[in-house]
Amino acid sequence: MAFQQDCLFCKIAAGDIPSTKVYEDERVLAFEDVNPQMPVHTLIVPKSHYDSIADGIPDEEMGHLFNTVAKVAALKGIDRSGFRVIVNTGDDACQTVHHIHVHVLGGEQMNDGSPKAR
Repeated sequence: MAFQQDCLFCKIAAGDIPSTKVYEDERVLAFEDVNPQMPVHTLIVPKSHYDSIADGIPDEEMGHLFNTVAKVAALKGIDRSGFRVIVNTGDDACQTVHHIHVHVLGGEQMNDGSPKAR
């Protein structure tokens, strides 16, 4: 399993930095975002390090990461009311931690998420 010494999410996945765990298995860890943008804001990270979704992640690993979304939504009680899934990729998209992570957000009505007109 790839690990990067200076990666915040690698350290959280390894248990070196505490987190509020929501779900964990041999491949992924889901934990509460420390700066939530919605009543439910959970992050899902693979335990192996990949910088972003554009990093050539094997299909099996990517599938497992995204299949975990439904499990987390059910655990957080938002699977029936609806939720949003976001993956920021790169600096222009405001990816602040360069370890792929999936945001699962919900718990209240959202706007449509359309980009603002320029």
